[in-house]
Amino acid sequence: MNPIDLPPTLDLELLRTLVHVASSGSFADAGTQIGRSQSGVSQQMQRLEQIVQSPLFLKEGRNKQLTEQGRQLLRYARELLALNDDAVQALRQRMVDGQLRLGSPHDVADTLLPQVLSRLNRLMPTLQMEIRIGRSPSLMKALHAGEIDLAISTREDASLEGFILRRSPTVWLCAGHFLVSTSQPVPLILGDESSIFRRYALDALERRQIPWRQVHNSSSPLGVKAALRAGLGVTARSMELVGPEVRILGEQDGFPKLPEINYYLWMRPQSLNPHVRRAFKLLQEGKRTFGQQKI
Repeated sequence: MNPIDLPPTLDLELLRTLVHVASSGSFADAGTQIGRSQSGVSQQMQRLEQIVQSPLFLKEGRNKQLTEQGRQLLRYARELLALNDDAVQALRQRMVDGQLRLGSPHDVADTLLPQVLSRLNRLMPTLQMEIRIGRSPSLMKALHAGEIDLAISTREDASLEGFILRRSPTVWLCAGHFLVSTSQPVPLILGDESSIFRRYALDALERRQIPWRQVHNSSSPLGVKAALRAGLGVTARSMELVGPEVRILGEQDGFPKLPEINYYLWMRPQSLNPHVRRAFKLLQEGKRTFGQQKI
């Protein structure tokens, strides 16, 4: 290819500013975060628009709303910045051996967990990882008992050191072929008493005085998933469970809105293992790459 035909190169600093504008909602607030004036941020965004030859912002007063092209570029910006930051950190740190025992709930084992493992593998390639998949309550017990080093969990615990890896909407789900009847009590697929999604579902239905009946109960998320795919009824779970075999039910179907669920990463404060602390710090620094699930 002739060099004259090559596309222009995106400036990572401009992309970083774009991410700050998108998260803060204004040029002024973004400027405060990165140490630039409002006009300086505006000039950066104008340069970025010239490079991509597309408008990135809608003109709606002080708040800056992204155009469709802006939202598309934002997705690329986050990925490019994550790769840049990972590369710099990986090359700066020393190669280390060590072992890490990480616990994860079933519902993010196919979504969030692979992203976590991928980041750790890039930045700590010689680290040996042992993965435990389980329910959040049992993972928290294992963490306190020293059986695992880090735990992804929906549970809060002030005695541990942690941060939110991802926020995910909680939604009503049913099988793609399941028919919902508004004249009958909602047929619920529920977890056991310790399930946070069971509490979310029952609280929401009772607040709206919507009748329900339990058609299936399981102490395992895999049991809930099997009953859901079999078309036995409706369940409340995080967006992480959404796939081609299930569909989301909303207020248009007569179902009340549910609260978001937080997936935390927890570590024991007294952990002395340097590899555990290194892994925890790297995941904390890269938490924005794990994003927020949206409906």
